[in-house]
Amino acid sequence: MRLSPALLLTAAAALLSGPAGRAAEPPLRAVIDSELKASWKKAGVAPAPRSADAEFLRRVTLDLVGTVPTHDEAVAFLADASESKREKLIDSLLADPRFARQQADVWDQVLFGRHPGNADATRKRDGFKAWLAKQFAAGTGFDRVAREVLLGEQPGTELFQVQFRNQPEEATIAVSRVFLGTQLGCAKCHDHPYDRWTQKDFYGMAGFFVRVVIEESSSGNAKAYTVAEKGTGEVLFSGAAKDQQPGKKGEPVRPRFLGGDELTEPPAPKDAKEPQPKAGAKLPRPPFSRKEKLAAWVTAPENPFFARAVANRVWAQFMGRGIVHPADDFQAENAPSHPELLAALTRELAANRYDLKALIREIANSEAYQLAGTGPVTDALPKHFERARVRPLTAEEIVRALRTATAFEADGKGGDKPAGPDDYFMRAFGEPTNGLGDFQGSLSEHLFWNNAEQVRVFARRKKGNLTDQLLASTDPWEKRVEHLYLSVLGRPPKPAEVSKFAAFLKADAKPDARVEDAVWVLLTSSEFRFNH
Repeated sequence: MRLSPALLLTAAAALLSGPAGRAAEPPLRAVIDSELKASWKKAGVAPAPRSADAEFLRRVTLDLVGTVPTHDEAVAFLADASESKREKLIDSLLADPRFARQQADVWDQVLFGRHPGNADATRKRDGFKAWLAKQFAAGTGFDRVAREVLLGEQPGTELFQVQFRNQPEEATIAVSRVFLGTQLGCAKCHDHPYDRWTQKDFYGMAGFFVRVVIEESSSGNAKAYTVAEKGTGEVLFSGAAKDQQPGKKGEPVRPRFLGGDELTEPPAPKDAKEPQPKAGAKLPRPPFSRKEKLAAWVTAPENPFFARAVANRVWAQFMGRGIVHPADDFQAENAPSHPELLAALTRELAANRYDLKALIREIANSEAYQLAGTGPVTDALPKHFERARVRPLTAEEIVRALRTATAFEADGKGGDKPAGPDDYFMRAFGEPTNGLGDFQGSLSEHLFWNNAEQVRVFARRKKGNLTDQLLASTDPWEKRVEHLYLSVLGRPPKPAEVSKFAAFLKADAKPDARVEDAVWVLLTSSEFRFNH
């Protein structure tokens, strides 16, 4: 049967209107740009121009897969004349296995930081990061990821709870900050001076963690941990710190969801005693689990905190600062800079079942993300998102970028293999910002970056690496300088750079040492050190 044009138009309108008869919304990337353009006009801010292809290539590759583009990737992208090449590149990087690893690194730092509690147990988190990477690779919704992290029952997830062993107050602060975007720390000792939260709110949340038990077992020299839970135990509240008296135990506080109701909990049997497992046995699961109720509430669709906190944090990851900044400090006196935009990001995240990849795709495809990093700098991070943010590479990114740029492969003997990011690189580059995104380079970092053998080794000649490629090539030095720049910085050199480098390299009949120096100079440059 052939439909009439009128019926075809009616059918098309129905498809566009959605299930509730609502007109189809524009893609999020268009909403992002519309909201920001309106804010620039209102504030009288002139945005930076669109980024050059090489600038965009390096930025998005670092952001999505945690390393720089290879020489061949740079050549191919810069030679591509198609209008859709940026969108195709973003899709390719999001489908790359390295995307999951990069996201695992990012969220590992959100959940643990560089100095987690119970350090002996949590310093090495390879199992946790592998679990995280598996979730991102599988496209698991972040609400499910968060739920499993809070429960700590899947192999690999237990370390998040392990870092707060016997410290329910610290767990309360961290969970509220990471998953709810709310700073409750001030309400631990007194009512929050700048927000609505009271000590009762704080200890009501702590009641969800007071029964958590970390069980430890050994297998040879390795220790394993299990997150269990008791069926009894309460948080005791003894008032403000200034009013506490010696010997005062305090009154039990019922668990209460932040800003909501007390937990409805069946009464414990009269004279109930906590079961005492035999040596080596695990604590049995309680008939009622508080941590299960908390995990379900945190990730529930009706939770007013979770979706906006995650959306704001992802935005900050790619744009340099949160719409609420700092990204984990939602409060009355810290209003969002672009409330409608934050609402749109939150809606998109929830509508896509917390698919972070879908949200990241829209941000990366926006004109705002693809702006150049140039322009007048009145703040370390662009308040109006009128230019690209500049951020130092993490320790993990630095090591991967060094390896990628120089085509570095160790010989397997360990003699020239550089230290991993948990050794010298971690000490030098582990904390490059002040927690708000502002760079705070140190003298020790500068000395390490410019003098350490762990960096210099990447420039030394080794079969097949960048230095070897440059020395073995029969191309004119000008072409080899171009190869050097595309490999390390992902861009062609400027004419003056070609002239100076070629003259330097030609000046010695045996240029091995000079080529090593040229590679080293670019590796230790500020342009390589930062993502911009």
